[in-house]
Amino acid sequence: MTIASTLRLSLYGVALSAISTLGLIGCSNSSTETAATAENSTATDKPAKSIAITQIVEHPSLDDMRRGIIDELADNGYVEGQNLTVNFQSAQGNTATAGQIAKQFAGDNPDAIVAISTPSAQSVVAASTTIPIIYTAVSDPLGAKLITADGKPFQSNLTGLSSQLPLEPQLDLLQQIKPDLKTIGYVYSPGEANSVSLRENLKQALPARGLSLLDIPANRPTDIGMATRSLQGRADIIYTSFDNNVASAFEAMTQAANELKLPIIASDEFSVKRGATAALGVNDYDFGRTTGKMVYRVLNGEAVDTIKPEVMNDLTLYVSPKHAKTQGVSLPAELLKNAINVDIDAETK
Repeated sequence: MTIASTLRLSLYGVALSAISTLGLIGCSNSSTETAATAENSTATDKPAKSIAITQIVEHPSLDDMRRGIIDELADNGYVEGQNLTVNFQSAQGNTATAGQIAKQFAGDNPDAIVAISTPSAQSVVAASTTIPIIYTAVSDPLGAKLITADGKPFQSNLTGLSSQLPLEPQLDLLQQIKPDLKTIGYVYSPGEANSVSLRENLKQALPARGLSLLDIPANRPTDIGMATRSLQGRADIIYTSFDNNVASAFEAMTQAANELKLPIIASDEFSVKRGATAALGVNDYDFGRTTGKMVYRVLNGEAVDTIKPEVMNDLTLYVSPKHAKTQGVSLPAELLKNAINVDIDAETK
């Protein structure tokens, strides 16, 4: 019996607010629904579900994706703490830990596993062939062996969302910001498949533009600052994209870049907020919301093998004239007209 029908039958005309406060609503011949749940518009009659979420490390970009996933599920009736249990674990940048988390999740047997980042996705895929897995924040699912050359998942329990950013617009941006560009500095994690893949793509694409690549490996977040400083006098600009070691130690990179007057060009909004000159990429929160739609379909009963992997390539240009000045460049007026200025956003908050 609903609250509304109970009120209509009430002989005492008890006010709804009083009933909600006291939590005494009920009916002897039907199941009881608490007033608190009835008044919460997000609560639904959907069955209880559980999901496990893992990401290789916690940093603002990946964290915002995770928030987008949870918000999307809540808007579709799966509310954490009500009818949705969420088990989140971070590998803290350690691939061995990522493997341990994946094995634990496989043993827990949740309704779905969400793997945020390439290393986490690879670990989870290796741990289970039966639990529905949705990967996200993966820039090269083919190179990571998550999908085949024809775009199909390697396993029937797998689907996900990738952001395979087209390289040419990124290079256009670098040359627009630094017209005399000759050498691109690239600090990357040799243990991340997406970063290695991007390194190879850069090496293939740059000669046609008369550019060269100076690639510096950094195995741990603590190596990022030193690796960036090694670019002094050898590179004209720094490019980074979806590297989790770099993202988790981004302040170390920006500090070094500021000292060296080397502009950083990234691929996500948060990197610009944290110190980069500019970024051409997807919105992290929107990326999470889109991923959340895929997770919802699984929780709502669709077989994961009927949900095709997707690519999200709605690019947005983010800039920071303040950071650009600190890093020794001035952004062209034409570029500013077509970009989101994070400095203005910061001033309005």
